[in-house]
Formats: sequence, structure tokens, C-alpha cells
Amino acid sequence: QVQLVASGGGLVQPGGSLRLSCAASGSIFSFYTVGWFRQAPGKQRELVATITRSGNTNYVDSVKGRFTISRDNAKNTAYLQMNSLKPEDTAVYYCNADLSGVGNWFPSWGKGTQVTVAA
Repeated sequence: QVQLVASGGGLVQPGGSLRLSCAASGSIFSFYTVGWFRQAPGKQRELVATITRSGNTNYVDSVKGRFTISRDNAKNTAYLQMNSLKPEDTAVYYCNADLSGVGNWFPSWGKGTQVTVAA
């Protein structure tokens, strides 16, 4: 099992940018699909973006054109570049990994990183 730690959140004004990082332990990080999720207060956790081990990406419609997911397997790290941030992007952001490729995410979610978009 791989351990994942999300970081890079903070307070940013609408229209601003942040880059989140997801640092993974373990030597087989490159085999996993990595997903970024978010959970706003009172809402269910939402899958925001995924990147497969071959680099294919997918995004929820609400972030398409604004967020970019990427990975650096040599550094065992995945990233979420978030541009043109909106107040509705405010949430705790989590990263997770899936070896199966069909959404079998690890049950442990870690603490996540808070992103707050406000003037």
C-alpha cells in the first residue's frame, strides 16, 4: 500500500492560483492511478481529477480548463495546478491512489489540505 500526503493549500483570492502536491511513499507509485478529491462543508467528497500511470487525465466538468493534474514518477509526487480559482472551489483537497484502474481507492484518506478562495 502507498502512503499519500497532500499539501500546498491556503487562502487565495478569486481568480488566483495554487499548486497542490501529493507526495507518495513506496517504490511502485508509477503503477497507480492518482486522483485528487475535494470535500466542501456539508457536501460529499467529489472526484476532481485523475491521472493514470500512462498519463491520461480526466476532470470533473466544473474544473475543466482551470485545473491541471500531473505527476512526476521520479519524485513520487503528483500535482494539481489550480488556476482561475472560484469561491466554490473552497474545500479540503485529498489525493488517493488506485492500482486497479477502476476506482478502488485506498480506504485511508489522510488529513488533506485546505483550500479557501475568498476576497
